[in-house]
Amino acid sequence: MTATKTIEMKSPAEIAIMREAGRVVSEILEILSKAAVPGTTTAELDRIARRELAARKAQPAFLDYRGFPATLCVSLNSEVVHGIPSEKRRLAEGDLVSLDFGAVVRGFFADAAVTVGVGKIAPRAAELVRATKESLDRGIDAFQAGARLGDISNAVQARAESAGFSVVTDFVGHGIGRALHEDPAVPNYGARGTGPRLLPGLVLAIEPMINAGGPEVEVLQDGWTAVTKDGALSAHFEHTVALTEKGPEILTRHA
Repeated sequence: MTATKTIEMKSPAEIAIMREAGRVVSEILEILSKAAVPGTTTAELDRIARRELAARKAQPAFLDYRGFPATLCVSLNSEVVHGIPSEKRRLAEGDLVSLDFGAVVRGFFADAAVTVGVGKIAPRAAELVRATKESLDRGIDAFQAGARLGDISNAVQARAESAGFSVVTDFVGHGIGRALHEDPAVPNYGARGTGPRLLPGLVLAIEPMINAGGPEVEVLQDGWTAVTKDGALSAHFEHTVALTEKGPEILTRHA
């Protein structure tokens, strides 16, 4: 999904504003991660996100975006992305919870996601979380001036598949800036040396979605929630990253 037809580079001044938005996102995701405990409803997590946005005088990136009904995406266990918060869904010990969240500050967007375990999780679930986070780290490391977009995609895919997991191909990362979704699309799979050349001023939301089983997903009747077709666990990590003259800078990393 893209909102523009060309890749829009960002000036240092624009990246500075996105850094502000990124700080809001990272601070709130940290609060949400700590609130993801047994007994908490996914709707309560959404209320926390709304409250913390208001306290920082920032706007939600997701609410009403293409009709999405919440501020926060909360996806549990076999849910890959775009889970809708609900009063009927209560977190339980051993759950995997993917929290995907975005904010708008002075007209610029930032977007990030993290997967956390509720209480003690199974070893395989912990391994999936670790591999997904590391696949994001590898993708960010490949985000270098002069490299190609496919270098990021390949780095993500190689790390995930080396652990025996599969990469979701139906959903991808994206450019980000004045719109939540901009060009280019950033697949989590692909070949090195392919795609557009990476230059300073490019800002990407890199977001591996990795499944413990097969890569196939399907969307539920609510029109949003994507789940693994085989019912296997899924994990999701994301950062908004700017390419500067000094290399990649994670704008959504909490200090």
